[in-house]
Amino acid sequence: MQALWMVLAALIFATMGVCVKIASVWFSSAELVFYRGLIGIVFLALLARSRGVSLATRYPGMHAWRSLIGVVSLGAWFYAIAHLPLATSMTLNYMSSVWIAVFLIGGALLAWVPLPGRDGRVERPPLQGPLVLTVVAGFAGVVMMLRPTLGDRQAFAGLIGLLSGLTAAFAYMQVVALSKLGEPEARTVFYFALGSAVAGGVATVFGGFSEWPGIQALWLLPVGVLAALGQLCMTRAYSTAKTEGGTLLVANLQYSGIVFAALYSVLLFGDRIDTWGWAGMALIVSSGIAATVLRQRAVPKAPAEEH
Repeated sequence: MQALWMVLAALIFATMGVCVKIASVWFSSAELVFYRGLIGIVFLALLARSRGVSLATRYPGMHAWRSLIGVVSLGAWFYAIAHLPLATSMTLNYMSSVWIAVFLIGGALLAWVPLPGRDGRVERPPLQGPLVLTVVAGFAGVVMMLRPTLGDRQAFAGLIGLLSGLTAAFAYMQVVALSKLGEPEARTVFYFALGSAVAGGVATVFGGFSEWPGIQALWLLPVGVLAALGQLCMTRAYSTAKTEGGTLLVANLQYSGIVFAALYSVLLFGDRIDTWGWAGMALIVSSGIAATVLRQRAVPKAPAEEH
């Protein structure tokens, strides 16, 4: 059952991406973050009340930090969706697993103390060859995907898409910490929605509100509702995965969102993905799955990555 929850979450996130891309015609990325948070607050507050979950927390500082980095990731992702093919922006956002592999390698190197061994020689830190290969493969996939766009304005959007994956990795690790402290998923998602509304609202005040488009503003509603539903389905998938193998299956099924996004991208928006693009996408997915498998050996149980 946990597999179906994850596939449903991936489908919901890809569908939300469609709504974001359409709504970006009339609203800036900051406005989309603001309205997404505002709608999410109402939806999640009602959901928490119906479940009897208190929104009071003993860890406001951790929620504030998680919201800050999550909002940066969300804003960067929305910007990438507006300026890149949906499949490309979705794939770059899912680079978070590869970024976490980078953090693991960097952490091991920083923690290494050059002490001499029994034979008097200084021992080297573990090379972590498999993780290094996943990182190299992941970034090779990025170059392959962005190769057609490196010479024009979309190159900047590609960098912003990479930033969304990088900050999503930081947000993921913070969600792991909150989960270990016993914070319910509804409460964590609620405070993320609150942070999105506040940060998006401040950015919009400085950047200015767009002219209200009328009935087209209804596209904002599914953006907020689908974001909350996707997060809840993803968290349910992890919480119902009782074994290490089940958790690993769930973690890898999140990449089905890239498949859904690719189908939406081609069928709804007429985007053309050439052979290099498909190959780069496959390489990123493969490296992400490999990084997840390797990370699973060190972290047997992990909660959902947030969007």
